[in-house]
Amino acid sequence: MNHLSSMDAAFLHFETPETPMHVGSLVLLDLPKGHDGDFYEDAKAYLASRLHLLPAFRRKLVLMPFDLANPVWVEDRELDLDHHIRQVVLPRPGSFEKLEQLVGRLHAPLMDRSRPLWELYIIEGLAGGQVALYSKLHHAGIDGQAGIALAKVLYSISASPSLVKPPRIKPRAGDDALGVAELAGAAIRNAGRQYASILKSLPKTARSVLDMLAPVSDDDGRRRPGRLNRPKLAPKTLFNVSISNQRAFAARSVPFAEVREMAKRSAGSVNDVVMAVCAAALRRYLTEHRELPADPLVAAVPVSLREQGNTDANNQVSMMLVGLATDVGDPVERLRTIHESAAAAKKQMGNIRELPTDFPSFGAPWLLAGLAALAGRSKLAERLPSLINVLISNVPGPQVPLYFAGARIVANYPVSIPAHGTALNITVQSYNGALEYGLTACRRAVPDVDVLADYVVEAHQELLARLAGPDAATPPASATDAPARAKSRRAKAPPAVARKRRVAATRGAG
Repeated sequence: MNHLSSMDAAFLHFETPETPMHVGSLVLLDLPKGHDGDFYEDAKAYLASRLHLLPAFRRKLVLMPFDLANPVWVEDRELDLDHHIRQVVLPRPGSFEKLEQLVGRLHAPLMDRSRPLWELYIIEGLAGGQVALYSKLHHAGIDGQAGIALAKVLYSISASPSLVKPPRIKPRAGDDALGVAELAGAAIRNAGRQYASILKSLPKTARSVLDMLAPVSDDDGRRRPGRLNRPKLAPKTLFNVSISNQRAFAARSVPFAEVREMAKRSAGSVNDVVMAVCAAALRRYLTEHRELPADPLVAAVPVSLREQGNTDANNQVSMMLVGLATDVGDPVERLRTIHESAAAAKKQMGNIRELPTDFPSFGAPWLLAGLAALAGRSKLAERLPSLINVLISNVPGPQVPLYFAGARIVANYPVSIPAHGTALNITVQSYNGALEYGLTACRRAVPDVDVLADYVVEAHQELLARLAGPDAATPPASATDAPARAKSRRAKAPPAVARKRRVAATRGAG
């Protein structure tokens, strides 16, 4: 058995029917030329051949007696692929808009906790003959970086990957079921390890806290309070509400080469550019709804705590707060302001990395679950001040073509988690020359999330033009081959897909 950390288990305890805590992805696939088989069966056979490489797909939860401590992961020796892999056919004409709506509906329901916490849908009937793959996994077992590591195993770099022989399964004597005494003993031993770890880390934790609180010197030599980034309250917006169990989803792509070029020209980072683009889209959207606050919006931005090379299927992430400068009208000045805010937030992350993230969990399941239910039913999101307005996450992905069951992946859009008080989540992932935006929202709070997604693309184009200077009509040198590739992509894509993804130029057809 494998104990869930406090961070992993929190995603279980805070889950309610209105706030399912799973993440997912929408993948567009080009079938092999001349394919005339059943891709659903191909997908099942392909996944079955790789299950031994995917421990996150083969484990399920076992609860502690009376929910007195966090649950554990155990291997499911009776995995039912027919339950986890499902087939859906879009109604005609199979437009991209209908695909987005379907993903929103599939992303809404909770998963069965008696089984491994993942589902995969093969979606057929798309205009143009493409196939879509929607998958979801519970956040209790995976964060963004772990998801990328998992994708490297789930997908392959070749249409005909070599088979990896599964290890020999060692027989287990007796019943696989865990008894009450065994679970209780494991919980006590795990709590002991957690207490020992916290005591061992106390000196380092104390140094980190004191370092954050100690006065520091400005460039001009003046002393000021410590670099602990004390967040100001975020202004209330239409995103800061209690959410329903309905989801809306929209996906867009922009050329990754253009994003890197903008980061280079602005002396910032890719993440700065992503936040500036999102800020511009949010500013325009709220302005049109006559709800743009005078104070700037605040984004929560996940930050990985993983050591280099760590691919464990769990959560190792913290969060920093970044001002989005939505009170600044000029796109370039807004980008500079966001860069400064992000740089200030990053200064304290080195200290936060030293703080413990796993704590003894006695009583946590029923206590946290009760608080989560209370927060939703009492609509605390409307009553309490807000620290953030939106969550923006950027996950680096592979820059080479990948395949699933012999089909080439042409796009990979992330699907994520809205929550009470944060009805909109914007997650971005790079893949094979493109930056893929996935906007996931509560459908009641943001029913027109597709409009906001269009504004993201237009904000990207506007910032690119501004940073290009007087010669704005000429694409950056890194993207000069974009038009030809875009034309090739549009020739293959369904009309709706081509329209919505008109700037997805750098992936090309080959």
